[in-house]
Amino acid sequence: MNKVDPIHIIGGGLAGSEAAWQCAKAGVPVILHEMRPEQKTNAHVTDGLAELVCSNSFRSDDAENNAVGLLHAEMRLAGSLIMAAADRNKVPAGSALAVDREEFSKDVEAKLTEHPLITIERKEIAGLPPESWDNVIIATGPLTSPALSEAILSLSGENSLAFFDAIAPIVYKDSINFDIAWFQSRYDKGDGADYINCPMSEDEYNAFIEALNGSDKTAFKEWEKDTPYFEGCMPIEVMAERGHDTLRFGPMKPVGLMDARVGKQAHAVVQLRQDNQLGTLYNIVGFQTKMKYGEQAQTLKMIPGLENAEFARLGGLHRNTFLNSPKVLDGSLRLKAAPRLRFAGQITGVEGYVESSAMGLIAGRFAAAERLGETITAPPATTAFGALINHITGGADAKSFQPMNVNFGLFPPVDLKGKKKIRKKERRPMMSARALKDFNIWLNGDSEQT
Repeated sequence: MNKVDPIHIIGGGLAGSEAAWQCAKAGVPVILHEMRPEQKTNAHVTDGLAELVCSNSFRSDDAENNAVGLLHAEMRLAGSLIMAAADRNKVPAGSALAVDREEFSKDVEAKLTEHPLITIERKEIAGLPPESWDNVIIATGPLTSPALSEAILSLSGENSLAFFDAIAPIVYKDSINFDIAWFQSRYDKGDGADYINCPMSEDEYNAFIEALNGSDKTAFKEWEKDTPYFEGCMPIEVMAERGHDTLRFGPMKPVGLMDARVGKQAHAVVQLRQDNQLGTLYNIVGFQTKMKYGEQAQTLKMIPGLENAEFARLGGLHRNTFLNSPKVLDGSLRLKAAPRLRFAGQITGVEGYVESSAMGLIAGRFAAAERLGETITAPPATTAFGALINHITGGADAKSFQPMNVNFGLFPPVDLKGKKKIRKKERRPMMSARALKDFNIWLNGDSEQT
């Protein structure tokens, strides 16, 4: 059997880990380069592969009515390492898929370490990889090291696009006051009691918003001041500045929650979601923040039930960078200016754990097929995978390109079967059924080739 040269993958996050797994599954050796612990980042706290630095949630697992749940289903069909590890390490989260972040990372790293075709090298790749590396996947994520980032941007002829991403705080469960807080999922979804709920009266809410608006925030450097926030991970104080009731219609929405002890709906509700399998840690849902640590703890303790809260981690803020992918990447995620370099994960302009992992999965399949002298096409645009790839490699306007979560707005319309109009509740299951059918057809054809 002829020797197969390795594929080099730079970055051991979700996308890089998934890409390595897919290459190895196809029989292609991989060298996975991860700069931690030699070079640390502003957001990671461990040296583990596939560390989750923000939330512990992979969001909705509803494959019929939610686009991210559909992407979960497609990834499982494609033998995703990330989804398998998430399923093995899940914690209660209603209709969402959330994981014990430490056990999840250990699981992924163990699978990669054990695979005979995967070699893990702990060293930073500063600047562009050597020319002798003819098949490279760059999956360095939103925290790409400055040297590599500058080299990529110089090669592509583009200026860096960037946005700020905020991290939610984590609370020790035994410091929560359950004389006030109670367990319940919104609309009693999942097991019906997957979230801890902290109710607020109107006066308490008003005081909380006033404190948020007056809090001391992380100051931006001069070069960061024009960097926009990503709408899907907006700091709570930025939302509060947009309107007094913005939070009450967002992460603090009381609808679907009823405290049976008082028999009425609160003015606002703060929810906490389990963050580890032991159930000792809970993260404050949607409470990404850029408040400075001292005021942050003080302000969060204004939430009824959290007055004595102890924090395993306070919220934070980091700057993410991504490529102008519709302009600089081709349909198989290769850099047009240097096709030996392929990109995966958040650096391509997808947003979210699941989307990043999915781009790692497809980049790994593209790279492995290329190494083996085979040809595969991208999944059809009717699938979640295809809709995302189509968006970032041409469907989006390069002039206004911003990070995007998977959503049904990226999918082609469905055949209404003679009807002029159907309700969203009917349309989404139709789009999901079509996607899974088309993805299976694509996957089976791909499997025959690879």
